[in-house]
Amino acid sequence: MQVRNYIIPLVAISLMTACNPSRKESTMLKQSDFPAPPIAEVIPETFVNFGQRRVDNYFWLKEKSNPKVIEYLNAENGYTDTVMASTKELQQTIYDEIVGRLKEDDESYPSLSDGYYYYSRTEKGKQYRTYCRRKGSIDAPEEIIFDVNRMAEGKQAFIFRGYVISPDNNMAAYFYNETGSYAEFILKVKDLTTGKDVGFSANGATSVAWANDNKTLFYGVIDNTLRSYRIMRQQLDAPKAELVYEESDPRFSTYVTGSKTKQYIFISSASSTTADERFIPADKPMAQFRLFLPRVQDVEYSVYPHRDKFFVRYKDKENLNGKIYEVPLATHNDRSSWKEFLPHDETVRIEGIDILKNYVAIELRRNGLSEIIAKPVSGEGEVKSIVFPEPVYSAGLNGNPEYDATTFRYSYTSLNRPSTLYEYDIATGKTVKLKEQEIPSGFNPDDYVVERLWATAPDGVKVPMAIVYRKGLKRDGSNPALIYSYGSYGSSSDVYFSASLYSLIDRGFVYALAQVRGGSDMGEQWYEDGKLLRKKNTFTDFIACSELLINEKYTSASKLAAMGGSAGGLLMGAVANMRPDLYQTIVAQVPFVDVINTMLDDTLPLTTGEYEEWGNPNEEEYYNYMLSYSPYDNIKAQNYPNMLVTGGINDSQVLFHEPTKYVAKLRSLKTDDNILLLHMNMESGHGGATGRYDGIRDTAFEFAFILNRVGIEK
Repeated sequence: MQVRNYIIPLVAISLMTACNPSRKESTMLKQSDFPAPPIAEVIPETFVNFGQRRVDNYFWLKEKSNPKVIEYLNAENGYTDTVMASTKELQQTIYDEIVGRLKEDDESYPSLSDGYYYYSRTEKGKQYRTYCRRKGSIDAPEEIIFDVNRMAEGKQAFIFRGYVISPDNNMAAYFYNETGSYAEFILKVKDLTTGKDVGFSANGATSVAWANDNKTLFYGVIDNTLRSYRIMRQQLDAPKAELVYEESDPRFSTYVTGSKTKQYIFISSASSTTADERFIPADKPMAQFRLFLPRVQDVEYSVYPHRDKFFVRYKDKENLNGKIYEVPLATHNDRSSWKEFLPHDETVRIEGIDILKNYVAIELRRNGLSEIIAKPVSGEGEVKSIVFPEPVYSAGLNGNPEYDATTFRYSYTSLNRPSTLYEYDIATGKTVKLKEQEIPSGFNPDDYVVERLWATAPDGVKVPMAIVYRKGLKRDGSNPALIYSYGSYGSSSDVYFSASLYSLIDRGFVYALAQVRGGSDMGEQWYEDGKLLRKKNTFTDFIACSELLINEKYTSASKLAAMGGSAGGLLMGAVANMRPDLYQTIVAQVPFVDVINTMLDDTLPLTTGEYEEWGNPNEEEYYNYMLSYSPYDNIKAQNYPNMLVTGGINDSQVLFHEPTKYVAKLRSLKTDDNILLLHMNMESGHGGATGRYDGIRDTAFEFAFILNRVGIEK
């Protein structure tokens, strides 16, 4: 489970018209040109582990209730405002560009489910989506299920996480919060016939499934470390919920879902390496959950019901990329009755599965690129495949909620191709375009060049990197560039079309996306080679990609910016310590940088579940290795690039004190005169501003910082 995952808010919406870049090559303002930055009070705290002594001068900054902490954060934000004041016009220009490319009044393509067409829409000037449906026909009267703009009125932050419709279509269980946290949600049920909530509410809910009686809900809840650890059963006319399952292993989180066939309710429990599932018939909500297959360490499986059988996606140490089995309903716990449906391939990773009545649609990844195939449920007959001709792209199953369908949807995008939704007819092999991301100002992909490059890591491994730039760019080392990556939890750094990025690209930037180890871009082994005691491969891969951009003269160290968020912020902190000379500017978004302190404190959110990703620092080997790269612990007296570090006061994934302490320590040790800023959102959490226009302002702010640092003022 990717608990410290973060998606870079590049606002992938539409593309700007070309602008005329204005570069100023004169001397840029330095830190000494501004009033002195805030200096955090030094209050040493000493820790001893395995005979090693650590002194943390800023440990006290984790005390959110301490007025001095809030005072310091406000001082940092005030200093950031002062330094960034000269970029206000540039920020507004970028904001206007992005909004100008955005189709503000837009609507998703409708999806048919149980007789209703579901869709959502955005409206000009409104921060949030409205969720709607029409009964029987797309021409039927519209029913508004949730107007999130109305729900968010008067709230400083608001996240609507989605909803699940009851089998009779009359009720919707939905999640929301007013803190901006991505881990703490309230679950309620809305009666769609009256438009009112039914009175049931659960705090800290994580997942939900309806039984077929339309009155029994199963839902997950979190403990004080934000781990989803219990599954509850609630009858809407009962006074309270009852516990049906508790996950006692702190490495595991547990969730509940309903099957597409509406036959079953499943409870899944998973750590980073191991998983199991339990189930009951959806018609018998009071039944006791049965274990599908016993838990075995380092074995993961997921069950996908067909009405006549089960399909099981299975992974272990010998089958890292996964394989698919066909399993009889009656003898699912007898492994001898399992039949191999799709064998393991060490060069192809199974990414996703969608079950239809007659076909199994499978999303694969080969050589870092997506493939989609459809195989008959019988296992016999022609396997249909969708071919994508471009050298760099992303494609993924978009599903079909109707079990009896003979079509499925998939999305396609690239660095210079707007996101497009297609529908594929399996029987005929024909593809129909349903909806393409509209660019109101117009956009010509041929104005840009997309390339796939391969950097050589120190251990000789070839690391892929996708780049895009405006046609006609000269490779003379004079171009500014931005390189981004993530590289953790097996989360691939897929290419996608981002309109906001073209505010940089059309000003002469090369944009690069490095697919470093720690993600699953090149298969599951790629992930294994960038975690635990091999984590440093993530950092050296990124450095190799950065050096390639410089050596091939796409840019130079004096023009190269780097960006990453959350676990990608750990990457930023690590490379800033290891090779500060490679980067002119670094933007670290909500960065996970205080690795040792966080992973030693099992009372903090999400820590114990992370042992299989980073290691358990209570074991000396892992402690020493993590200490050797932890960005906070390895800050030293040296020159650092210009740096913008962001955080969220209500962040539940990377607590606010991590970026705060990081900046405080950097200020005390760095020997350069470069700009260092902390930008703390005092109203929201891990994803920053929750409204779409406020999110665009965050992006404009970060881009203005990067542009200003390379001398581009307009």
